[in-house]
Amino acid sequence: MISPPRRPPPAFDPRALREIPAEIMRRYDVPGPRYTSYPTAPVWDDAFGEADHERALRQSAAGGRPLSVYVHLPFCESLCIYCGCNVIITRRRERADAYVERLVREIRHSAALCGAAERRTVQVAWGGGTPTYLAPDQIERLMHEIAAAFPLAADAEIGIEVDPRVTTREHVAAIARAGFNRISMGIQDFDPRVQEEIHRVQPYELTRDLIAWCRDDGLASVNVDLVYGLPHQSPDQFDRTIALVKTLEPDRISAFSYAHVPWLKPQQRKFKDEWLPKAPVKFEIFTRLVEQMTADGYAFIGMDHFAKPGNELALAQDSGALWRNFQGFTTKAGTDLVGLGVTSIGSFEDAFAQNVKELDAWNARIDGSRLPTHRGMWLDDDDRIRRDVIQDVMCRYRFEPDAIAARHGIDAQRYFAREIAGLPALEADGMLVTDGRGGFELTSRGRVFVRNVCMTFDAHLDPHADKPVFSRTV
Repeated sequence: MISPPRRPPPAFDPRALREIPAEIMRRYDVPGPRYTSYPTAPVWDDAFGEADHERALRQSAAGGRPLSVYVHLPFCESLCIYCGCNVIITRRRERADAYVERLVREIRHSAALCGAAERRTVQVAWGGGTPTYLAPDQIERLMHEIAAAFPLAADAEIGIEVDPRVTTREHVAAIARAGFNRISMGIQDFDPRVQEEIHRVQPYELTRDLIAWCRDDGLASVNVDLVYGLPHQSPDQFDRTIALVKTLEPDRISAFSYAHVPWLKPQQRKFKDEWLPKAPVKFEIFTRLVEQMTADGYAFIGMDHFAKPGNELALAQDSGALWRNFQGFTTKAGTDLVGLGVTSIGSFEDAFAQNVKELDAWNARIDGSRLPTHRGMWLDDDDRIRRDVIQDVMCRYRFEPDAIAARHGIDAQRYFAREIAGLPALEADGMLVTDGRGGFELTSRGRVFVRNVCMTFDAHLDPHADKPVFSRTV
Protein backbone atom coordinates (compact mmCIF):
# COMPACT_ATOMS: atom_id res chain seq x y z
CA MET A 1 0.00 0.00 0.00
CA ILE A 2 1.27 3.44 -0.89
CA SER A 3 1.54 5.71 2.14
CA PRO A 4 0.58 9.31 1.42
CA PRO A 5 2.97 12.05 2.45
CA ARG A 6 2.11 13.32 5.93
CA ARG A 7 2.07 17.07 5.51
CA PRO A 8 -0.66 19.49 6.53
CA PRO A 9 -2.69 20.92 3.65
CA PRO A 10 -2.17 24.47 2.39
CA ALA A 11 -4.37 27.02 4.11
CA PHE A 12 -7.79 27.73 2.64
CA ASP A 13 -9.24 31.25 2.39
CA PRO A 14 -12.88 31.39 1.21
CA ARG A 15 -12.46 35.06 0.25
CA ALA A 16 -10.47 33.89 -2.78
CA LEU A 17 -13.71 32.70 -4.38
CA ARG A 18 -14.90 36.31 -4.60
CA GLU A 19 -12.03 37.34 -6.86
CA ILE A 20 -12.48 35.09 -9.90
CA PRO A 21 -12.81 37.01 -13.19
CA ALA A 22 -15.78 36.10 -15.38
CA GLU A 23 -13.49 35.09 -18.24
CA ILE A 24 -11.68 32.53 -16.06
CA MET A 25 -15.01 31.22 -14.77
CA ARG A 26 -16.17 30.74 -18.34
CA ARG A 27 -13.04 28.84 -19.39
CA TYR A 28 -13.10 26.55 -16.37
CA ASP A 29 -16.83 25.75 -16.63
CA VAL A 30 -16.38 22.52 -18.58
CA PRO A 31 -17.48 18.89 -18.22
CA GLY A 32 -15.02 17.02 -16.03
CA PRO A 33 -14.67 13.87 -13.91
CA ARG A 34 -15.20 13.91 -10.14
CA TYR A 35 -12.20 11.54 -9.87
CA THR A 36 -13.63 8.98 -7.50
CA SER A 37 -11.44 6.73 -9.65
CA TYR A 38 -8.71 6.96 -12.23
CA PRO A 39 -9.13 5.94 -14.97
CA THR A 40 -12.74 7.04 -14.80
CA ALA A 41 -15.68 4.76 -15.55
CA PRO A 42 -16.49 5.94 -19.11
CA VAL A 43 -13.24 4.44 -20.43
CA TRP A 44 -13.76 0.99 -18.91
CA ASP A 45 -14.28 -1.86 -21.34
CA ASP A 46 -17.11 -4.38 -21.81
CA ALA A 47 -14.42 -6.91 -22.79
CA PHE A 48 -13.47 -7.08 -19.11
CA GLY A 49 -15.57 -10.04 -18.01
CA GLU A 50 -16.26 -12.49 -15.22
CA ALA A 51 -12.90 -14.24 -15.53
CA ASP A 52 -11.12 -10.90 -15.20
CA HIS A 53 -13.23 -9.99 -12.16
CA GLU A 54 -12.44 -13.32 -10.50
CA ARG A 55 -8.75 -12.84 -11.23
CA ALA A 56 -8.84 -9.35 -9.68
CA LEU A 57 -10.50 -10.72 -6.52
CA ARG A 58 -7.94 -13.54 -6.23
CA GLN A 59 -5.06 -11.11 -6.77
CA SER A 60 -6.58 -8.95 -4.06
CA ALA A 61 -6.51 -11.93 -1.73
CA ALA A 62 -2.82 -12.45 -2.46
CA GLY A 63 -2.06 -8.77 -1.91
CA GLY A 64 -3.79 -8.67 1.47
CA ARG A 65 -4.61 -4.94 1.53
CA PRO A 66 -7.38 -3.81 3.89
CA LEU A 67 -10.86 -4.17 2.45
CA SER A 68 -13.70 -1.76 1.85
CA VAL A 69 -17.18 -3.02 0.96
CA TYR A 70 -19.91 -1.19 -0.93
CA VAL A 71 -23.47 -2.57 -1.06
CA HIS A 72 -25.98 -1.14 -3.53
CA LEU A 73 -29.67 -1.21 -2.58
CA PRO A 74 -31.38 0.14 -5.71
CA PHE A 75 -35.02 0.42 -4.65
CA CYS A 76 -36.93 3.66 -4.12
CA GLU A 77 -40.64 4.33 -3.57
CA SER A 78 -40.63 7.34 -5.91
CA LEU A 79 -38.29 9.02 -8.39
CA CYS A 80 -36.52 12.27 -7.48
CA ILE A 81 -36.38 14.13 -10.80
CA TYR A 82 -32.82 15.43 -10.36
CA CYS A 83 -31.39 12.02 -9.41
CA GLY A 84 -28.48 10.57 -11.39
CA CYS A 85 -28.20 7.31 -9.43
CA ASN A 86 -29.05 3.81 -10.59
CA VAL A 87 -32.45 3.20 -8.99
CA ILE A 88 -35.49 0.96 -9.35
CA ILE A 89 -38.83 2.58 -8.56
CA THR A 90 -41.26 0.09 -7.03
CA ARG A 91 -43.66 -0.39 -4.14
CA ARG A 92 -43.55 -4.16 -4.46
CA ARG A 93 -41.68 -5.08 -1.29
CA GLU A 94 -41.27 -8.69 -2.35
CA ARG A 95 -38.72 -7.51 -4.91
CA ALA A 96 -36.50 -6.35 -2.04
CA ASP A 97 -36.98 -9.69 -0.27
CA ALA A 98 -35.69 -11.58 -3.31
CA TYR A 99 -32.86 -9.08 -3.79
CA VAL A 100 -31.58 -9.56 -0.24
CA GLU A 101 -31.61 -13.35 -0.62
CA ARG A 102 -29.46 -13.13 -3.74
CA LEU A 103 -27.24 -10.44 -2.22
CA VAL A 104 -26.35 -12.81 0.61
CA ARG A 105 -25.13 -15.33 -1.98
CA GLU A 106 -23.05 -12.68 -3.73
CA ILE A 107 -21.54 -11.59 -0.41
CA ARG A 108 -20.41 -15.11 0.41
CA HIS A 109 -19.08 -15.80 -3.10
CA SER A 110 -17.08 -12.57 -3.36
CA ALA A 111 -15.74 -12.88 0.18
CA ALA A 112 -14.43 -16.37 -0.54
CA LEU A 113 -12.70 -15.26 -3.74
CA CYS A 114 -10.92 -12.30 -2.12
CA GLY A 115 -9.96 -14.15 1.05
CA ALA A 116 -11.92 -11.76 3.25
CA ALA A 117 -11.91 -14.11 6.26
CA GLU A 118 -8.15 -13.60 6.61
CA ARG A 119 -8.21 -9.83 6.10
CA ARG A 120 -9.36 -6.66 7.84
CA THR A 121 -12.41 -4.86 6.49
CA VAL A 122 -12.07 -1.22 7.51
CA GLN A 123 -15.03 0.34 5.69
CA VAL A 124 -18.58 -0.69 4.80
CA ALA A 125 -20.97 1.61 2.94
CA TRP A 126 -24.57 1.05 1.89
CA GLY A 127 -25.94 3.26 -0.85
CA GLY A 128 -28.75 3.37 -3.31
CA GLY A 129 -31.45 3.85 -4.12
CA THR A 130 -32.79 3.87 -0.60
CA PRO A 131 -31.24 1.36 1.83
CA THR A 132 -34.06 2.03 4.30
CA TYR A 133 -36.46 0.71 1.67
CA LEU A 134 -35.53 -2.52 3.48
CA ALA A 135 -37.40 -3.39 6.67
CA PRO A 136 -35.49 -2.97 9.96
CA ASP A 137 -35.07 -6.73 10.41
CA GLN A 138 -33.70 -7.05 6.85
CA ILE A 139 -31.09 -4.37 7.60
CA GLU A 140 -29.90 -6.26 10.66
CA ARG A 141 -29.81 -9.59 8.87
CA LEU A 142 -27.90 -8.23 5.88
CA MET A 143 -25.33 -6.47 8.05
CA HIS A 144 -24.88 -9.68 10.06
CA GLU A 145 -24.12 -11.55 6.82
CA ILE A 146 -21.60 -8.91 5.75
CA ALA A 147 -19.80 -8.95 9.12
CA ALA A 148 -19.66 -12.75 9.07
CA ALA A 149 -18.11 -12.83 5.60
CA PHE A 150 -15.95 -9.70 5.92
CA PRO A 151 -14.58 -9.54 9.50
CA LEU A 152 -14.70 -5.92 10.61
CA ALA A 153 -11.79 -4.01 12.12
CA ALA A 154 -12.47 -2.49 15.53
CA ASP A 155 -12.26 1.01 14.04
CA ALA A 156 -14.20 0.24 10.86
CA GLU A 157 -16.33 3.00 9.35
CA ILE A 158 -19.78 1.54 8.73
CA GLY A 159 -22.09 3.94 6.94
CA ILE A 160 -25.56 3.93 5.43
CA GLU A 161 -27.46 6.39 3.23
CA VAL A 162 -31.08 7.01 4.21
CA ASP A 163 -34.08 8.93 2.91
CA PRO A 164 -35.73 10.80 5.81
CA ARG A 165 -39.12 10.44 4.13
CA VAL A 166 -39.17 6.64 4.57
CA THR A 167 -36.83 6.15 7.56
CA THR A 168 -38.66 5.36 10.79
CA ARG A 169 -37.63 5.37 14.43
CA GLU A 170 -37.48 1.57 14.20
CA HIS A 171 -35.14 1.84 11.22
CA VAL A 172 -32.70 4.00 13.19
CA ALA A 173 -32.75 1.60 16.15
CA ALA A 174 -32.02 -1.33 13.82
CA ILE A 175 -29.22 0.61 12.10
CA ALA A 176 -27.58 1.23 15.48
CA ARG A 177 -28.02 -2.38 16.61
CA ALA A 178 -26.52 -3.61 13.32
CA GLY A 179 -23.31 -1.73 14.10
CA PHE A 180 -23.51 1.26 11.77
CA ASN A 181 -21.65 4.27 13.17
CA ARG A 182 -22.20 6.74 10.32
CA ILE A 183 -25.38 7.84 8.61
CA SER A 184 -25.95 10.11 5.64
CA MET A 185 -29.27 11.65 4.63
CA GLY A 186 -30.40 13.72 1.71
CA ILE A 187 -31.84 17.19 2.19
CA GLN A 188 -30.96 18.82 -1.17
CA ASP A 189 -32.92 22.01 -0.37
CA PHE A 190 -35.52 22.95 2.26
CA ASP A 191 -37.33 25.37 -0.04
CA PRO A 192 -40.91 24.10 -0.67
CA ARG A 193 -40.97 25.26 -4.28
CA VAL A 194 -37.70 23.52 -5.10
CA GLN A 195 -38.85 20.37 -3.29
CA GLU A 196 -42.08 20.27 -5.28
CA GLU A 197 -40.22 20.69 -8.57
CA ILE A 198 -37.69 17.94 -7.89
CA HIS A 199 -40.41 15.62 -6.53
CA ARG A 200 -38.88 15.36 -3.08
CA VAL A 201 -41.07 17.02 -0.44
CA GLN A 202 -39.26 16.78 2.89
CA PRO A 203 -40.17 19.20 5.70
CA TYR A 204 -37.44 20.52 7.96
CA GLU A 205 -39.07 18.92 11.01
CA LEU A 206 -38.82 15.46 9.46
CA THR A 207 -35.07 15.80 9.02
CA ARG A 208 -34.63 17.40 12.45
CA ASP A 209 -36.38 14.49 14.17
CA LEU A 210 -34.40 11.88 12.24
CA ILE A 211 -31.10 13.48 13.29
CA ALA A 212 -32.29 13.56 16.91
CA TRP A 213 -33.00 9.82 16.75
CA CYS A 214 -29.52 9.21 15.34
CA ARG A 215 -27.94 11.18 18.19
CA ASP A 216 -30.06 9.36 20.78
CA ASP A 217 -28.94 5.97 19.42
CA GLY A 218 -25.25 6.91 19.46
CA LEU A 219 -24.42 7.15 15.74
CA ALA A 220 -21.00 8.78 15.74
CA SER A 221 -21.26 10.86 12.57
CA VAL A 222 -24.23 12.39 10.79
CA ASN A 223 -23.83 13.67 7.22
CA VAL A 224 -26.38 15.67 5.24
CA ASP A 225 -26.42 16.09 1.48
CA LEU A 226 -27.28 19.34 -0.28
CA VAL A 227 -27.59 19.95 -4.02
CA TYR A 228 -27.02 23.35 -5.63
CA GLY A 229 -27.95 24.25 -9.18
CA LEU A 230 -31.50 22.86 -8.93
CA PRO A 231 -34.54 24.54 -10.51
CA HIS A 232 -35.61 27.86 -8.94
CA GLN A 233 -32.59 28.11 -6.66
CA SER A 234 -30.97 31.51 -6.05
CA PRO A 235 -28.30 32.72 -3.62
CA ASP A 236 -30.78 34.41 -1.27
CA GLN A 237 -33.16 31.45 -1.40
CA PHE A 238 -30.40 28.92 -0.66
CA ASP A 239 -29.13 31.05 2.23
CA ARG A 240 -32.31 30.07 4.05
CA THR A 241 -31.53 26.39 3.56
CA ILE A 242 -27.99 26.94 4.86
CA ALA A 243 -29.36 28.66 7.96
CA LEU A 244 -31.68 25.71 8.66
CA VAL A 245 -28.86 23.19 8.10
CA LYS A 246 -26.74 25.00 10.67
CA THR A 247 -29.43 24.46 13.31
CA LEU A 248 -29.14 20.70 12.71
CA GLU A 249 -25.38 20.75 13.47
CA PRO A 250 -24.41 17.82 11.20
CA ASP A 251 -20.91 16.43 11.56
CA ARG A 252 -20.38 16.51 7.80
CA ILE A 253 -22.01 18.22 4.84
CA SER A 254 -21.78 17.15 1.22
CA ALA A 255 -22.94 19.85 -1.20
CA PHE A 256 -23.17 18.40 -4.68
CA SER A 257 -23.39 20.37 -7.88
CA TYR A 258 -26.50 19.30 -9.76
CA ALA A 259 -25.49 17.46 -12.94
CA HIS A 260 -27.98 18.25 -15.69
CA VAL A 261 -27.59 15.31 -18.08
CA PRO A 262 -31.03 14.76 -19.65
CA TRP A 263 -29.48 12.66 -22.44
CA LEU A 264 -28.45 10.18 -19.72
CA LYS A 265 -31.33 10.70 -17.25
CA PRO A 266 -34.50 11.35 -19.29
CA GLN A 267 -36.59 12.40 -16.28
CA GLN A 268 -34.48 15.58 -16.09
CA ARG A 269 -36.12 16.77 -19.31
CA LYS A 270 -38.95 17.92 -17.04
CA PHE A 271 -36.76 20.85 -15.97
CA LYS A 272 -36.95 23.83 -18.31
CA ASP A 273 -33.60 25.47 -19.01
CA GLU A 274 -34.83 28.83 -17.71
CA TRP A 275 -35.55 27.25 -14.32
CA LEU A 276 -31.90 26.27 -13.78
CA PRO A 277 -29.47 28.85 -12.35
CA LYS A 278 -26.78 29.82 -14.85
CA ALA A 279 -23.13 29.16 -14.03
CA PRO A 280 -22.38 32.55 -12.34
CA VAL A 281 -25.49 32.28 -10.15
CA LYS A 282 -24.75 28.65 -9.35
CA PHE A 283 -21.21 29.55 -8.33
CA GLU A 284 -22.52 32.39 -6.16
CA ILE A 285 -24.73 29.89 -4.33
CA PHE A 286 -21.70 27.67 -3.76
CA THR A 287 -19.49 30.59 -2.71
CA ARG A 288 -21.97 31.68 -0.06
CA LEU A 289 -22.20 28.12 1.21
CA VAL A 290 -18.42 27.90 1.57
CA GLU A 291 -18.23 31.27 3.31
CA GLN A 292 -21.02 30.52 5.73
CA MET A 293 -19.98 26.99 6.65
CA THR A 294 -16.31 27.91 7.19
CA ALA A 295 -17.39 30.95 9.22
CA ASP A 296 -19.41 28.54 11.35
CA GLY A 297 -16.28 26.52 12.08
CA TYR A 298 -16.51 23.76 9.49
CA ALA A 299 -13.38 22.67 7.63
CA PHE A 300 -13.60 22.81 3.82
CA ILE A 301 -12.39 19.32 2.91
CA GLY A 302 -12.39 19.80 -0.82
CA MET A 303 -14.65 20.13 -3.85
CA ASP A 304 -17.96 20.13 -2.00
CA HIS A 305 -17.40 18.52 1.41
CA PHE A 306 -17.29 20.09 4.87
CA ALA A 307 -16.62 18.60 8.31
CA LYS A 308 -16.55 19.79 11.89
CA PRO A 309 -12.95 20.30 13.08
CA GLY A 310 -12.97 17.25 15.39
CA ASN A 311 -14.51 14.95 12.82
CA GLU A 312 -12.18 12.21 11.56
CA LEU A 313 -12.45 13.54 8.01
CA ALA A 314 -11.07 16.92 9.08
CA LEU A 315 -8.38 15.20 11.14
CA ALA A 316 -7.37 13.08 8.14
CA GLN A 317 -7.11 16.23 6.04
CA ASP A 318 -4.88 17.89 8.64
CA SER A 319 -2.59 14.86 8.89
CA GLY A 320 -2.32 14.24 5.14
CA ALA A 321 -4.11 10.89 5.39
CA LEU A 322 -7.21 11.84 3.38
CA TRP A 323 -8.18 9.43 0.60
CA ARG A 324 -10.72 9.38 -2.21
CA ASN A 325 -12.66 6.43 -3.60
CA PHE A 326 -16.16 5.66 -4.86
CA GLN A 327 -17.58 6.63 -1.46
CA GLY A 328 -16.03 10.10 -1.85
CA PHE A 329 -13.49 11.43 0.65
CA THR A 330 -12.57 8.95 3.36
CA THR A 331 -10.01 8.30 6.08
CA LYS A 332 -9.43 4.71 4.94
CA ALA A 333 -6.54 4.95 2.50
CA GLY A 334 -5.15 2.19 0.31
CA THR A 335 -8.04 -0.28 0.46
CA ASP A 336 -9.33 -2.77 -2.07
CA LEU A 337 -13.04 -2.12 -2.63
CA VAL A 338 -15.49 -5.00 -3.16
CA GLY A 339 -18.72 -3.91 -4.85
CA LEU A 340 -21.88 -5.92 -4.13
CA GLY A 341 -25.29 -5.66 -5.73
CA VAL A 342 -26.59 -4.46 -9.06
CA THR A 343 -24.34 -1.81 -10.75
CA SER A 344 -21.80 -1.79 -7.88
CA ILE A 345 -18.13 -1.11 -8.57
CA GLY A 346 -15.07 -2.90 -7.24
CA SER A 347 -11.69 -1.17 -7.14
CA PHE A 348 -8.41 -3.04 -6.75
CA GLU A 349 -4.72 -2.27 -6.99
CA ASP A 350 -4.65 -3.23 -10.67
CA ALA A 351 -8.28 -3.29 -11.85
CA PHE A 352 -11.81 -1.93 -11.72
CA ALA A 353 -14.88 -4.16 -12.06
CA GLN A 354 -18.52 -3.10 -12.34
CA ASN A 355 -21.57 -5.32 -11.91
CA VAL A 356 -24.38 -5.45 -14.46
CA LYS A 357 -26.87 -2.58 -14.28
CA GLU A 358 -30.10 -4.48 -15.08
CA LEU A 359 -31.76 -6.32 -12.19
CA ASP A 360 -32.89 -9.29 -14.30
CA ALA A 361 -29.36 -9.82 -15.60
CA TRP A 362 -27.92 -9.56 -12.08
CA ASN A 363 -30.52 -12.06 -10.80
CA ALA A 364 -29.62 -14.55 -13.51
CA ARG A 365 -25.87 -14.31 -12.79
CA ILE A 366 -26.36 -14.79 -9.05
CA ASP A 367 -28.78 -17.69 -9.61
CA GLY A 368 -26.09 -19.29 -11.77
CA SER A 369 -23.45 -18.87 -9.00
CA ARG A 370 -21.53 -16.45 -11.21
CA LEU A 371 -19.99 -13.06 -10.66
CA PRO A 372 -22.40 -10.47 -12.15
CA THR A 373 -19.66 -8.64 -14.06
CA HIS A 374 -20.62 -6.09 -16.70
CA ARG A 375 -17.36 -4.30 -17.53
CA GLY A 376 -14.09 -3.11 -16.04
CA MET A 377 -10.49 -2.34 -16.78
CA TRP A 378 -6.98 -3.56 -16.06
CA LEU A 379 -4.60 -0.73 -15.17
CA ASP A 380 -1.19 -0.38 -16.77
CA ASP A 381 1.85 1.33 -15.26
CA ASP A 382 0.87 4.72 -16.64
CA ASP A 383 -2.61 4.42 -15.13
CA ARG A 384 -1.17 3.60 -11.71
CA ILE A 385 1.29 6.50 -11.81
CA ARG A 386 -1.36 9.01 -12.86
CA ARG A 387 -3.82 7.63 -10.31
CA ASP A 388 -1.32 8.44 -7.57
CA VAL A 389 -0.80 11.96 -8.89
CA ILE A 390 -4.54 12.61 -9.00
CA GLN A 391 -4.97 11.22 -5.47
CA ASP A 392 -2.29 13.61 -4.24
CA VAL A 393 -3.86 16.59 -5.95
CA MET A 394 -7.42 15.73 -4.88
CA CYS A 395 -6.62 14.93 -1.26
CA ARG A 396 -3.36 16.72 -0.41
CA TYR A 397 -3.64 19.58 -2.93
CA ARG A 398 -0.07 19.10 -4.16
CA PHE A 399 1.96 17.58 -6.95
CA GLU A 400 5.43 16.54 -5.78
CA PRO A 401 7.48 14.97 -8.58
CA ASP A 402 10.15 13.70 -6.17
CA ALA A 403 7.53 11.76 -4.18
CA ILE A 404 6.08 10.23 -7.36
CA ALA A 405 9.60 9.37 -8.54
CA ALA A 406 10.36 7.59 -5.25
CA ARG A 407 7.12 5.58 -5.34
CA HIS A 408 7.34 4.47 -8.97
CA GLY A 409 11.04 4.54 -9.87
CA ILE A 410 10.67 7.06 -12.67
CA ASP A 411 12.10 10.44 -13.57
CA ALA A 412 8.84 12.25 -12.79
CA GLN A 413 9.91 15.60 -14.20
CA ARG A 414 10.70 14.02 -17.55
CA TYR A 415 7.66 11.71 -17.41
CA PHE A 416 5.30 14.65 -16.86
CA ALA A 417 7.21 17.17 -18.96
CA ARG A 418 4.11 18.04 -21.02
CA GLU A 419 1.96 18.56 -17.93
CA ILE A 420 4.64 20.59 -16.16
CA ALA A 421 4.96 22.79 -19.24
CA GLY A 422 1.27 23.64 -18.87
CA LEU A 423 1.49 24.68 -15.22
CA PRO A 424 2.34 28.36 -15.84
CA ALA A 425 -1.07 28.84 -17.48
CA LEU A 426 -2.81 27.39 -14.41
CA GLU A 427 -0.61 29.53 -12.19
CA ALA A 428 -1.50 32.66 -14.18
CA ASP A 429 -5.19 31.84 -13.59
CA GLY A 430 -4.54 31.68 -9.85
CA MET A 431 -5.14 27.94 -9.49
CA LEU A 432 -1.76 26.92 -8.10
CA VAL A 433 1.72 28.05 -7.10
CA THR A 434 4.66 26.27 -8.68
CA ASP A 435 7.77 25.42 -6.67
CA GLY A 436 10.44 25.79 -9.38
CA ARG A 437 11.10 22.02 -9.39
CA GLY A 438 8.12 20.91 -11.48
CA GLY A 439 5.73 20.62 -8.56
CA PHE A 440 2.95 22.81 -7.24
CA GLU A 441 0.54 23.49 -4.41
CA LEU A 442 -3.09 24.43 -5.00
CA THR A 443 -4.30 27.88 -4.01
CA SER A 444 -7.65 28.39 -2.34
CA ARG A 445 -9.14 29.00 -5.79
CA GLY A 446 -7.51 25.83 -7.07
CA ARG A 447 -9.04 23.81 -4.23
CA VAL A 448 -12.45 24.60 -5.72
CA PHE A 449 -11.38 23.91 -9.31
CA VAL A 450 -9.35 20.84 -8.38
CA ARG A 451 -11.15 18.75 -11.00
CA ASN A 452 -9.84 21.04 -13.74
CA VAL A 453 -6.30 20.76 -12.40
CA CYS A 454 -6.52 16.96 -12.27
CA MET A 455 -7.74 16.89 -15.86
CA THR A 456 -4.26 18.10 -16.84
CA PHE A 457 -2.91 14.68 -15.81
CA ASP A 458 -5.75 12.58 -17.30
CA ALA A 459 -4.50 10.61 -20.30
CA HIS A 460 -7.93 9.16 -21.11
CA LEU A 461 -10.08 12.27 -21.60
CA ASP A 462 -11.68 12.48 -25.02
CA PRO A 463 -12.10 16.14 -26.06
CA HIS A 464 -13.98 15.03 -29.18
CA ALA A 465 -16.76 13.01 -27.51
CA ASP A 466 -20.17 13.51 -29.15
CA LYS A 467 -21.87 14.20 -25.82
CA PRO A 468 -20.27 15.04 -22.48
CA VAL A 469 -20.28 12.15 -20.03
CA PHE A 470 -19.34 14.20 -16.96
CA SER A 471 -21.01 16.92 -14.97
CA ARG A 472 -19.73 20.49 -15.39
CA THR A 473 -17.05 21.73 -13.01
CA VAL A 474 -19.09 24.85 -12.12
